[in-house]
Amino acid sequence: MARSDFHFFHSLRVRWAEVDMQSIVFNGHYLTYFDVAFTEYWRATGLPGAIQQAGEGQELFARKSTIEYLSPARFDDVLDIGVRCASLGRTSMQFVLEIYCGDQHLISGELVYVYADAIKRKAVPIPENWRAIISGLEFLAPAGLAPS
Repeated sequence: MARSDFHFFHSLRVRWAEVDMQSIVFNGHYLTYFDVAFTEYWRATGLPGAIQQAGEGQELFARKSTIEYLSPARFDDVLDIGVRCASLGRTSMQFVLEIYCGDQHLISGELVYVYADAIKRKAVPIPENWRAIISGLEFLAPAGLAPS
């Protein structure tokens, strides 16, 4: 994707504890960066957070995470993490993420979540108000929504 395809970014600075002996960010930390950026994206939507969802008995469960490494981040780099909902299915949602240092695209990734009954661990439909808010934020056309 192009950087301009993202409507939401979260910035963070690489900390000393996140780099390895090669002086680059250890690969597993990119999933943490994705999680932090996704949490901030979700907060920006105004939709119920994880604690409220858990209290209501239905919440998002991670289904898939992928990372594609293009170039490493280094200690003290300021990273911009783009988050975008690429598709909304009946019970799942797919997010694409990209990490930039300045204009350099370093990392691409994907997160897939399923909305489910927390006790039964069975998928349930994404609430219509969630769908409307996310679609509006991402300019997703109804015809472009992917089935789950």
